[in-house]
Amino acid sequence: MIKKKKKILHQLFIELVKLQKEVISSNLKLLIILEGRDAAGKDGTIKRIIKHLSPRETIVVALGKPTDIQEREWYFQRYTAHLPVSGELVLFNRSWYNRIGVEKVMGFCTNKEYKSFFNEVDLFENGLADAGFIILKYYLDISKEEQQKRLESRKTNPLKQWKISPIDEVAIKHWKDYSAARDVMLSKTNFKNAPWFVVNADDKTETHIALITHLLSWMKYKKKNEKLIAENCGLVHPATADIISKKLF
Repeated sequence: MIKKKKKILHQLFIELVKLQKEVISSNLKLLIILEGRDAAGKDGTIKRIIKHLSPRETIVVALGKPTDIQEREWYFQRYTAHLPVSGELVLFNRSWYNRIGVEKVMGFCTNKEYKSFFNEVDLFENGLADAGFIILKYYLDISKEEQQKRLESRKTNPLKQWKISPIDEVAIKHWKDYSAARDVMLSKTNFKNAPWFVVNADDKTETHIALITHLLSWMKYKKKNEKLIAENCGLVHPATADIISKKLF
């Protein structure tokens, strides 16, 4: 089974290279946003996506805490500098959706800032779509038990020490708060030109295969392996009201 999954991933890597050739030759501006619970596997998923892609045309954006100056800017301003230009693929490891996720739950933004975000993000993302950006948004969801296991692993694994943050310590405590914030985010910002997809991410390898397959199926590019991309393991779903209420942890 492991050998089979590795073979599928290898084939998907080839498809991703084909996709990137299309992005470059057609001057596409492809933006992929990954959000999710703490320890949901965003880092690992991004590493798999970019593993064999050109580092010149592939950019990963993982912004830290805003500076004092950035806190006085228009909220979206520091993100716009990292948007893809023609021929680029940009992946955001967390994004402007921090405002209605971590910032909302942890009290890092005011209620006024929280409410105004929904009007602004609608205009912002539709403006990007009108300007030719292709936007795909994925929310990685894991069970409470799996999150706890992964957070504990960070404490004992010497190779994961950089992942430990103060936010981790309260992730389990605020489980219900994050769930509520997630549901509001998905229902209110699932735009036609910038759709949300939810991913069951409890199994890391299956998650990588499912998300990459979905990404490839969504995009048009030359010499696509239709048979490979047609495989569906049922882990990625559009963020409809029914899916949000029945499929998420």
